Amino acid sequence: MGYDVERFVGYVNEGLLCCVCRDVLEDPLQAPCEHAFCSTCIHAWLVNHQNCPEDRLPLSIANLRPLYRYMRNDLARLQVKCMYRSQGCEIICALESIHRHEEQCDFALFNSSNGGEEYLCYRCGCPVQVSQHSLEAHLCVCEYRNRVCASGCGYTLSNTDEAQHNCISELRAELDLLR
Repeated sequence: MGYDVERFVGYVNEGLLCCVCRDVLEDPLQAPCEHAFCSTCIHAWLVNHQNCPEDRLPLSIANLRPLYRYMRNDLARLQVKCMYRSQGCEIICALESIHRHEEQCDFALFNSSNGGEEYLCYRCGCPVQVSQHSLEAHLCVCEYRNRVCASGCGYTLSNTDEAQHNCISELRAELDLLR
């Protein structure tokens, strides 16, 4: 699958769109008939077909070639919006550098459990998704943060422990351990 055309700023030449998915070419390949495709799109097509999806001329994986250099250059220069725009990122940069930006984008969501692009707050049990940009603010108010007992016993409690915490029982148990 290619890049969503809506992410691009300005005009995108029809020749830079995949003939299968109709999005902007991603990891492009070209057939001898000069039709261009996203690598994943054309490989998926050729599993069930032996022809070009555009003009139906015979085609196999062995016939596919890299896109012409001038087309690769045009593709690389296209201006694209960051995929984290809905989280607040205003960056627009050349397609050739968008992956590098998105890997380091302050608005990317954190989820330490999956190592992917969407991340949850790393505090145990917290279901909130936050961007790197707003992580610090969230950690200050996160319901799942540890805090010192408000009754004065000095114990550090998580949100789940707080409801069951009894200062007198805790202090007696600690005293028994010291004996």
